[in-house]
Amino acid sequence: MKQSSTFRLTVLAFGFAFLYVPILSLIAYSFNKSRLVTVWGGFSTQWYGRLLENRQILDAAWLSLKIAAVNATGAVILGTLAGLALARFGKFRGRTLLSGMTTAPLVMPEVITGLSLLMLFVVMEGLFGWPAGRGITTITIAHMTFTLAYVTVVVQSRLSSLDDSLEEAAMDLGARPAKIFFVITLPIIAPALLSGWLLSFTISLDDLVITSFVSGPGSSTLPMVIFSKVRMGVSPDINALASIIVLLVTIGVVTAGIFMARQEKRRQRDMQMAAAAK
Repeated sequence: MKQSSTFRLTVLAFGFAFLYVPILSLIAYSFNKSRLVTVWGGFSTQWYGRLLENRQILDAAWLSLKIAAVNATGAVILGTLAGLALARFGKFRGRTLLSGMTTAPLVMPEVITGLSLLMLFVVMEGLFGWPAGRGITTITIAHMTFTLAYVTVVVQSRLSSLDDSLEEAAMDLGARPAKIFFVITLPIIAPALLSGWLLSFTISLDDLVITSFVSGPGSSTLPMVIFSKVRMGVSPDINALASIIVLLVTIGVVTAGIFMARQEKRRQRDMQMAAAAK
């Protein structure tokens, strides 16, 4: 029994080391004074200063953040509507088609998705004149197309496990469907919406393959710029940029975790109060 526990702890430690040691080494070498990435030349923060002077990376980062924020917001709205329809409207004509269309991007190779979206934008430009060329608009639409699938799955699973008695009680008291959704349903599924928003934001910020198909001149996102630089060799300012991204992601995950934990405690407290009032 003791040997089994030791083996499990060893495997667990090896797994965490495999995942996080490269990230920690990347952060450590972002403070490397040497221009050579793999040779330690002393502690220095010069590459962070160089990074703040690199307009190409800063412009690409700002563009990626704008696209990711708009995409995540749009994906949450559309994904919530799709998840609500699949979880609440029962069997209706076109349900199978809707379910298949919303979940297809989860299993579709990104190369196929990017190529099909590129052909769609070219045909639309030829027929309607919109979108005019490839740029921020086409990238945002493309990202929203495949990230809303993740939001749909998260929201649908949360709604499927939701206790219908709360909504039914509100209907018995005369509340309209819109008020029931905004007052009861929306606060309960808020953690799922936040999870979907963060997931969509991260996927959009990280995407390279689909963006390469639907982007145009002057619309290079951060992953595209990093990929073009890495092909010529990793530079220390890229390590500095990656360290900043890791820091921002960590802050976002911790903040979201605290929010979800508070929401869960609030929900349990409300359920206990409701049970005590019966």
